[in-house]
Amino acid sequence: MHEAAAARRLVEQLDGLVSFFKVGMLLYLTGGMQFVQWLQKRGLKVFLDLKLYDVPDTVGPAVRAAAAAGVQMLTVHGNREILQRAGEAAAGTGLYVLAVTVLTSLDQNDLAELGYPAAVADLVLSRARWAVESGCAGVIASPQEAGRLRRELGTKPLLVTPGIRPAGFAAGTHKRAATPGQAIRDGADYLVIGQPIIKSAEPLRVVEAIIDEIKAAEGNNLNQ
Repeated sequence: MHEAAAARRLVEQLDGLVSFFKVGMLLYLTGGMQFVQWLQKRGLKVFLDLKLYDVPDTVGPAVRAAAAAGVQMLTVHGNREILQRAGEAAAGTGLYVLAVTVLTSLDQNDLAELGYPAAVADLVLSRARWAVESGCAGVIASPQEAGRLRRELGTKPLLVTPGIRPAGFAAGTHKRAATPGQAIRDGADYLVIGQPIIKSAEPLRVVEAIIDEIKAAEGNNLNQ
């Protein structure tokens, strides 16, 4: 969803059920910081998904600006130096910087076309390690890598998984997807779920079903 007016209507529909909203590039281009501030005035948390990718001298100040704006999460992309500058800029501010590993729209064939010799899961893990070593609070990775990341990196880094599709919903452009329950069982801390809710004629019912599935998965994890 990229139109601010439509996004506001959906937020209002989900009042009381959802307290954390992602503002991606398209919505940011149409709604800007005004939309972010509108969410904050309603007492909601904001995940600013801008995937900052630029020279370190630009990324650092951009991260500080996001922290000053009071958002909770921000995505960055890049090499170790970019990630380190982002982590340093966020230190002590309360902002969680999340490093993008490999987009969920990419699979092994796509990596080969881009010239990467590594397997998808290995590249995700390598970039996740960079992020943790560079001072980022966590990573963005597909739910298919969640289990391995949690085993390799431990419990401290935040693991945020897009590509979440409840059973019966098409994966769309996400080539590495999973259900909400599977992502939680594999160790994800936050799930990014957009299209199944946005495109539904009954978004409230979809959200309620997702919440039930998450609670059931969390309960199973506690019982293991």
